Amino acid sequence: MTEVVTGTAIIVGAGHAAAELATHLRDNGWQGRIVLIGEEPTLPYHRPPLSKAYLCGAVTTESLLIKPKATFDKADVAFISGTRVSAIDRRACTVELADGKTIHYDRLILTTGGRPRPLPIPQIEQAQNANNFHYLRTLNDVERIRQQFVAGKRLVIIGGGYVGLEVAAVAVEFGLQVTVLEALPRVLARVTAPELSAFYLSRHRQAGVDIRTNSQVQGVQLAPCGGAVTAVLCADGSCVPADLVVVGIGLVPNVELAAQAGLAVDDGIVVDEFGQTSDPNIYAAGDCTNHPNPILGRRLRLESVPNALEQARCVAASLCGKPKAYAAVPWFWSDQYQLKLKMVGLSQGYDQLVLRGAPETDSFAAFYLKDGHILAVDTVNRAPEFMVAKRLISERIHVDPRRLADEAIPVKDLLTPA
Repeated sequence: MTEVVTGTAIIVGAGHAAAELATHLRDNGWQGRIVLIGEEPTLPYHRPPLSKAYLCGAVTTESLLIKPKATFDKADVAFISGTRVSAIDRRACTVELADGKTIHYDRLILTTGGRPRPLPIPQIEQAQNANNFHYLRTLNDVERIRQQFVAGKRLVIIGGGYVGLEVAAVAVEFGLQVTVLEALPRVLARVTAPELSAFYLSRHRQAGVDIRTNSQVQGVQLAPCGGAVTAVLCADGSCVPADLVVVGIGLVPNVELAAQAGLAVDDGIVVDEFGQTSDPNIYAAGDCTNHPNPILGRRLRLESVPNALEQARCVAASLCGKPKAYAAVPWFWSDQYQLKLKMVGLSQGYDQLVLRGAPETDSFAAFYLKDGHILAVDTVNRAPEFMVAKRLISERIHVDPRRLADEAIPVKDLLTPA
């Protein structure tokens, strides 16, 4: 890699990866200009609290900022807000903004993130124009939803993943009548074992949430004026009345800008272990990347704040002539009611599940194993197990399943052979 620390580095996108990159570039010795370009009018902010603490009003807009303006000012980062990058000219090394202006770059970093996956129904355009149909991705989305969070209102949530269940937990505590429609046979089906799905299903139903699995949404019913959705229609013929609708069925990576520029794209912008794309002058980081992970032994795309931060740090170091390969164990979290779910690793392909603690106590850990090795661990209100799990997976420490399940053995002792 050629060291270019005196030119212009342009960061497209203004999420977690972008904020981390901007300041870490300076910390790693970048002496040239740093320009951060974001489509939203605000400084980079934390997105995970949007469906939790911010939705319920427990935190302020100011507290969501990833870094205060003073931090960017100190690092001499030029921030262009409310602006979309419309094209990349790789030959001229420029980006074109939606207003027609162009900016030259020596290094370009794409941290374009993703957008909510649209609900695949025939009337989607009409639904999206309705004033009570919502996705949840931005501050503006949450502001619109909160205005309609009124006790007694009928909220229909489409999608029983993290976002859907987090919104359900907040809404039911606000006194709304909440129905969750999940197309698969169980909630959190893509990320957890049936035992965890059953646990969360039970807790939500105890709180008063009506969760319906195997519910394929095939349309919506609109008010005669077309300005509101009045019901959600399912493939089984059921009609679920709605005063407001929130859709959370996944994320689509924003790769169009990269694809139009001729960069390699495959369920994300394809990068190497240093975050470099198929163009040596262009890098990428965060939710939009398809990257190799040596610990997992395969390529993948992650929608994870820790991944975005760590990948950004690696890109910043590599751009400053200090090559640092990304090699981190994925981890995630979700807060629902008083349940703090923390997950480390990816459980796909496991052949054995070991529970440590009892789910009915609201404090337990689930270990996913394949051929005797730990692939992933889900912890509910179990901080010690979560911290140990990171090492168990990254260091490939083999533990007898019987020891994993035995709470008489201190959790830290799992790191050493019996």
